[in-house]
Amino acid sequence: MIVIVGDTLLDRDVDGAVTRVSPDAPVPVLAEQSTLDRPGGAGLAALLAARRGEYVALVTGLADDAAGARLSALLSDAGVRLYPLRMTGTTPEKIRLRSRGQALLRLDRGDAEVAGEPNAAALMAIAEADAILVSDYGRGLARQPALRAALAETTAPVVWDPHPRGPAPVRGVRLATPNEAEVRHLTGDSAGGHRVATAARGGQELRQRWRTGAVAVTMGGDGALLCHGPTPLVVPTPARVGGDTCGAGDRFAATAALALAGGALVSEAVQAAVREATAYVASGGVHAALAPEVPAVNAAGVGREAAGELVGRVRARGGRVVATGGCFDLLHAGHIATLEAARRLGDCLVVCLNSDSSVTSLKGPERPMVRQDDRARLLAALSAVDAVVVFEESTPDAVLSWLRPDVWVKGGDYGSDGGLLPEADLVQRWGGECVIVPYLDGRSTTRMIAAARHLEGV
Repeated sequence: MIVIVGDTLLDRDVDGAVTRVSPDAPVPVLAEQSTLDRPGGAGLAALLAARRGEYVALVTGLADDAAGARLSALLSDAGVRLYPLRMTGTTPEKIRLRSRGQALLRLDRGDAEVAGEPNAAALMAIAEADAILVSDYGRGLARQPALRAALAETTAPVVWDPHPRGPAPVRGVRLATPNEAEVRHLTGDSAGGHRVATAARGGQELRQRWRTGAVAVTMGGDGALLCHGPTPLVVPTPARVGGDTCGAGDRFAATAALALAGGALVSEAVQAAVREATAYVASGGVHAALAPEVPAVNAAGVGREAAGELVGRVRARGGRVVATGGCFDLLHAGHIATLEAARRLGDCLVVCLNSDSSVTSLKGPERPMVRQDDRARLLAALSAVDAVVVFEESTPDAVLSWLRPDVWVKGGDYGSDGGLLPEADLVQRWGGECVIVPYLDGRSTTRMIAAARHLEGV
């Protein structure tokens, strides 16, 4: 069992589209499309550990308000065992307004302070832990006397993720994990110089001041520097990655604690933590780590209900919805190339499929060759396709207005003359974009049908 002790807050991501500037002031207007709540601070560290299948207990403060109740529900639903301390005031919240995965503004609110004592069950959990992570976010829990006494007495390895506004770790901590900025703030080191030298100097000073076994200074995309003896150990990342780093420090500290619980050396624990934190950022950060699993694509991915649920999940985690359309009568290599290219442009691909009557009105009375149910099932079986929606009209305008994709993709020679796609004006109304992907020359359903009929007549 890993026990996490620290401050929890509510993170709320409000995602939407920006299509205009306010007439009242020169600021963008965000049209809200989805809202995602998740635990932040120590709560996020607990949630990430629970997602790995670990048994996790969280000792934290919870205020008696709606946001506190929401946090309790989110954590309990994830299987985290809660040991809450009473707090006065309102739950700390961080509200991020975002568009297309980019933050426009962050609003912070909440003034809760720890007012209660840990109960006997919370103290027993600390005493029986296999490893403990103190996730200090500077809101007072790490100063609580009874908790500090219990942490000082435990025989389990303790990892302490400090905060500049928080107290010093208790003596006997196995590993402290400040980042570079925190090290400079805590030591007052403004001498400058090479960042590795600065991190090593600060890490060694904090190790001696705090009397910890080791200090790992996290250095973002450059990994970590471990001070556990006279000569520091530089642990580089396995690859240079970019992306959302929210929660990467929590992933790092929790991984180190779990490794120590399994008997790893501190150096081994830090190396594992660097690998895990790098993979976490590379895979999409907190939104990807906490996203619900999308079921494998099959016939259940056909229809408006399935497509709507998929798009809702993708947008809830800040993902990018891609759509394409067509008749897809007699699937061929050109179709596959278009679909694979479209899927790479976002986080899910919805195919808007012309119905049988729609195909007949466009192609003539002898088409389609394959009925719409079979065409939909074939498309849904492809790895590049996440959902299929059949529409009856001659144009996809109605289904596009319902889906409101971030990207509308057409394959083939559309727009070869430099003109706009027919759907461009519609898609741009909600801030979407239209793109064309190359087609494979010589692949065409019409040509396939003509060739087959020629062979029949031979």
